[in-house]
Amino acid sequence: MAHIAILGLGNWGTAIAKMWLTDGHHVKGWTIEQDVYESITMDSINRKYLPDHPVEGLEVTMHISEVLEGVEIVVLAVPSSVILSVVEQIIPHLRPGHVLIDLAKGLAPGNQLISEAIHEQLKAAKLNNPLAVVTGPTIAPEAASGVMTTALVASEDMSVAQQLAATLTTQTFILHPASDPAGAELWGAFKNVIALACGLVDGLKQKGNLGGDNLKAAIFMAGFKEGCLLLPKMGARAEVAFGPAGLGDLYVTATSPHGRNRSMGEKLGTGLSLEEALEEMHMVAEGVRAARMFGLRSEELGIQTPFTKALNTLLDGFIDAEECCRRMVALH
Repeated sequence: MAHIAILGLGNWGTAIAKMWLTDGHHVKGWTIEQDVYESITMDSINRKYLPDHPVEGLEVTMHISEVLEGVEIVVLAVPSSVILSVVEQIIPHLRPGHVLIDLAKGLAPGNQLISEAIHEQLKAAKLNNPLAVVTGPTIAPEAASGVMTTALVASEDMSVAQQLAATLTTQTFILHPASDPAGAELWGAFKNVIALACGLVDGLKQKGNLGGDNLKAAIFMAGFKEGCLLLPKMGARAEVAFGPAGLGDLYVTATSPHGRNRSMGEKLGTGLSLEEALEEMHMVAEGVRAARMFGLRSEELGIQTPFTKALNTLLDGFIDAEECCRRMVALH
């Protein structure tokens, strides 16, 4: 039995807590949201993010120092936009035995990989705690329901990845160890960009006969091809594209009705502006920020990324969803 702290109790943080509680692990959770804290404390359920899945046995607190007491594994389940500030908060409380796991699928501020930025923070604090990245096709409500789910756990130290996979794999949550956290993170972020674009098709379909499976397949293919060309130049191993962190995560995020980025794209496809669509989302859609980040990184590297450029042009309000899809499909 492992003693685990989960920082961030959104839908995935709550789902992964439920899976590990069911498997007999001791799990504690931290949240900054008063309504989430009260819901779990009083009723053992996260009504805001995962209302149909009780999490009996989850100890919850709003104090970081408390959640880190007596645990060996520290899971960072917060959005990529705030993860570095959360790491700053936990650094004074870290012990040498703490192993960190990053669940955030995105890039850190400054166009850095999250794992790289966390390593820099730890180094500056003269700490060398092990760090791993977990990413893959992990739709939270399904995982919490007991649907068999796979993911990649990647660390620069393969022995860390193997130990975490052995410890945290359950009957329904199967972790595969890997030694390429950069590739896992890059695909974990870029797949959100493609899912956002695929969601445009669902929005267009609501407006008429412009959207459909043919168009979504063409956009899926165009985005995947751009990722295969761009991400290896950013440090990903080519083979990651064809595993759980690549095609696996991309497929489920781009097609599932539960996918936040697909849902965000659907709202844009119906004609909502970026601001209007964001107002309707109570969960973070990382694809918007990722599209900006990859656009900037590709410019810095001198790499043409017309798929990402088309999406950013839509997000900036210069073209509509139909024109964005036309530009993406016309690329190939």
